[in-house]
Parts: sequence; structure tokens; C-alpha cells
Amino acid sequence: MSLHTLSVLVENSPGVLARVASLFSRRGFNIESLAVGPTEHEEISRMTIVVNVEGNPLEQVTKQLNKLINVLKIVELDSLSSVQRELLLVKVSADTKNRAEVLEIVSLFRARVVDVVADAVIIEATGTGEKIAALLSVLEPFGIKELVQSGLVAMARGSKSISK
Repeated sequence: MSLHTLSVLVENSPGVLARVASLFSRRGFNIESLAVGPTEHEEISRMTIVVNVEGNPLEQVTKQLNKLINVLKIVELDSLSSVQRELLLVKVSADTKNRAEVLEIVSLFRARVVDVVADAVIIEATGTGEKIAALLSVLEPFGIKELVQSGLVAMARGSKSISK
């Protein structure tokens, strides 16, 4: 299996996300990551879907996605011709003994501290999946209390736009 990133422009209307997700589910494909948000046009939303499939079935799924009334456009993005990022919020144990070390790690990864309490900090980081994974592995020894990670968002490089 291989990971494929799809940028899907859809009408911004109720039920579209459920219809798109169910199409993948019916075909037995696992959605690794899904992020949905508005675009520069308020009537259009962009779904960034990372799916784990082989080559031919992906073509089948994109053809079926194109048949959905609310789907406007589908583009497969590869990592070389697109900018891809994830967002991470992680709460790490950081008392007076180890706080300086945690803050140094935050600085090295160009992340930032968004909340501080006596025994913990919440760190915000954006970057590639590899950068996020590396940050988490370095913070693991301090004790990760809680984390939330967004799905991948991606956009094609260059001046062209895939919307309207």
C-alpha cells in the first residue's frame, strides 16, 4: 500500500463530508488523514485527504468522487510539488527542574509555547509529519500528558490555483 494526498474542492454544504468519507469506506480504503476547511470562496471547501491505497484503485476512487454532485475538482498532490503541513498541540510535563531543557527543544524545532502552568507546558508546532514525529520522540522522555494533531493540509506549489 502507498499513501496518496488528494486535494478535493467541494461545495460548502451539509452532508458532503459524510458522502465523501463513506465512498472511501465502502471501497475498504482507510483514510489516514482528513482535513476540511473553507477556501478563498465561501461557497467552496477544500478537503485534504491522505489515503492508503494501491495505484489502480485510487484512479477508481477519484472517478467515483468526480461523480458526486458536490465534488468540484480533485487533484493528487505529491510531496515534491506541494507544501504539506500538520499542526500539533502537545502538553508536556515541565517542572522547574526540566523546563529550561524543554524550552530549548521547543526553540530547536521552531515551535512555540502557548500555555504554561507550574508543572506543564503546551507546545504548538507546525511542519511535515516527519518533523512532528521527531519533536514528539524528543519530548517523550519528559512525559507527554496529552496531544492533538491535525490532519495534513496541502497546497500545490507555484502561482496556479486549483480553485475556480
